[in-house]
Amino acid sequence: MAISLEKGQRIEIGLSKVSVGLGWDPNEGSGFDFDLDASAFMLGSNKKLPKDEYFVFYNNQKSPDGSVESTGDDLTGGNSDGGDDETLNVDLKKVDPQVQEIIFTATIYKAEERRQNFGQVRNSYIRIYNSITNEEIARYDLDEDFSIETAVEFGRLYRRNGEWKFEAMGIGNKGGLQALVNKYQ
Repeated sequence: MAISLEKGQRIEIGLSKVSVGLGWDPNEGSGFDFDLDASAFMLGSNKKLPKDEYFVFYNNQKSPDGSVESTGDDLTGGNSDGGDDETLNVDLKKVDPQVQEIIFTATIYKAEERRQNFGQVRNSYIRIYNSITNEEIARYDLDEDFSIETAVEFGRLYRRNGEWKFEAMGIGNKGGLQALVNKYQ
């Protein structure tokens, strides 16, 4: 059973393999498909990417250390029937020692150009779960809390005393993926 986390709440993960799933339903009759993207920013102790390749997204689907991998880019939300449309798989045992935290985000591709935001997307969510048992750890429904945002920092895995912990972030912004890249690059 998923732990219902509040923004800022932290929990111990106690797992070596987790996945982050992003799901949404296709919107019909709005002119453009909604293309949501799950991304991971693998950050050093300075809260920046050690190298650009530690930013895992639709154009870089695997981190250099092999610890974070995307299952691919769903352009419409039609890949699943009520399940995850995009997934990031994480093997915490493989994470490069210079990486101290991994920020997970959800963004809308070309949101500004298409005049889209999470409030217009049907049944959108992002969740973190145990890769082996599929047990959900935490989940955010994106349409209600983020009605005008185009990017959401969902949560972060971070190292503390040799253990991995998860913090629910729930930080939305209107700058899309580029604003997040600017923040962490």
